[in-house]
Amino acid sequence: MKSYSPKTLFILFAILCSNCLFAQNKLAAVKVVVAGTSHGHVAWILNRPKDSVIEIVGIYEPNKAIAEKNAKKFNLPANLFYTDLKKALELTKPEAVVAFGSIHEHLNVVQVAAPMRIPIMVEKPLASSLKEAMQMDSIVKKYNVPLLTNFETSWYPSTFEAFRLISDSNYVGQIRKVVFHHGHQGPKEIGVSDEFFNWLTDPVQNGGGSIVDFGCYGANLMTYLMHGEKPISITAVTRNYKPGIYSKVDDDATIIINYAKSQAVLQASWNWTFSRKDMEIYGDSAYIIAVNANKMRLRNKEASPEIEKTVTSKDIKVYTDPFSYLQAYLRGVEKIQPYGLYALENNMMVVKILEAAKLSAKTGKTVLYK
Repeated sequence: MKSYSPKTLFILFAILCSNCLFAQNKLAAVKVVVAGTSHGHVAWILNRPKDSVIEIVGIYEPNKAIAEKNAKKFNLPANLFYTDLKKALELTKPEAVVAFGSIHEHLNVVQVAAPMRIPIMVEKPLASSLKEAMQMDSIVKKYNVPLLTNFETSWYPSTFEAFRLISDSNYVGQIRKVVFHHGHQGPKEIGVSDEFFNWLTDPVQNGGGSIVDFGCYGANLMTYLMHGEKPISITAVTRNYKPGIYSKVDDDATIIINYAKSQAVLQASWNWTFSRKDMEIYGDSAYIIAVNANKMRLRNKEASPEIEKTVTSKDIKVYTDPFSYLQAYLRGVEKIQPYGLYALENNMMVVKILEAAKLSAKTGKTVLYK
């Protein structure tokens, strides 16, 4: 057997590692069908019909006017569009389905795709009601099909740096209170499309107003922070400050989630002065404030000043869009952590929290988590 010098072995090892990294960076693009195009987030995928991460092989959109509008807007060929989801899946044979219709339509996507053993990713939240979420959960477990839920905050570097500090170094100690501020000036105020506005402000198609649209973010993040610990109770208050615009649903919500040793306060609103998605984590030894996707403020000593920190995807491993995560998961590079941000058990709990919050707001009473 030929022997090598330590220097030669080091070079060979470096080449091997480089080749492994290159192979990971060259994962095959995932062939996907887009199910629905009425969601305001659909531009995330329609403006990149084919790249190194995804390839759109079909688009299901039953509304021909919306289909024609998006085909023109994103310069997409008409033969990509289908008005029948099952036919689209049968003909294109995708590796995954990504849902960008109303939240209520997620159930139909699961009912069609899961029996065909096609993995599914939906936009947040998982479902518009607990009844629908339980049906979806039952179906995907029956067919052993992955069902992921995408939140924009799942790919924030500041989110993962906060989680790292808490789990790796126990930076904050015992978490006592977490405050979430999510929302913007309002769907109409920021100029969402008509098709998005119509279902986003519908109590059936969306499941509620701001309480669902932005309350889900904090519920998702808190469930992960608490490693899936069940809440004790949920108390919520909703307001309708702009009934002339939002006549069917709330436009402001405050949700308090009580745990055995911690509390979360979710402030979800279509009445913020400016768009915001921030998180404040307070422990018995420090606090972490994630101001936005990249900026953070930290303090861990009474006598020490607050520290400002900026983190990017270059500083911490994080997939900066949902499709990169989906690709890594389907190619076996990533595994979904228990109660991870995309995980089904996390997002089932999110829907349960929101269901309890809606009941609390309606009855004016604190609701015990069941």
